Amino acid sequence: MNDQSRNGLLAAAVRLRTEGHREEARQRLLSLSVDFPADAEIAYQTAWAHDVLGLEAEAVPFYERSLAGTGLSEEDHRGALRGLGSTYRVLGQYDKAVEVLRAGAGQFPDDGALRTFLAMALFNTGEHHEAMRLLLQLLAAGSTDPSVRQYRAAIEHYARDLNETV
Repeated sequence: MNDQSRNGLLAAAVRLRTEGHREEARQRLLSLSVDFPADAEIAYQTAWAHDVLGLEAEAVPFYERSLAGTGLSEEDHRGALRGLGSTYRVLGQYDKAVEVLRAGAGQFPDDGALRTFLAMALFNTGEHHEAMRLLLQLLAAGSTDPSVRQYRAAIEHYARDLNETV
């Protein structure tokens, strides 16, 4: 199969997923992943197809393969980190989730979703202070609530140390 055929089949499978034909998309992506086992983009799309169907355990090896490979766009790399980290968390593999999401937040510090999923995983590992710090920073930086905006400096200050007193 040539690259043009690969590209067309991949685009068709992604379109099926986005149009709600998730199982058909998954089947097509599984076939493509057999034909192109080292293709990071196909692995990522196959992981995503499993994830949207609630097949998280089946998604993990495809996410891992996509991140181990080369050729993912920056946005797909970011999405694969988000997907794998949040999938590990859903599966109760909290330490792995923290590891992946922490790496993702380090690579993409502007990604609020990565930091939010990291906060949830940190909560699951008992790192409540760090989880709360991340969420308070996100709230202070992104809230449009006028009262939160009014106290932004104080929220940011206490996010650094919730145990601080006078």
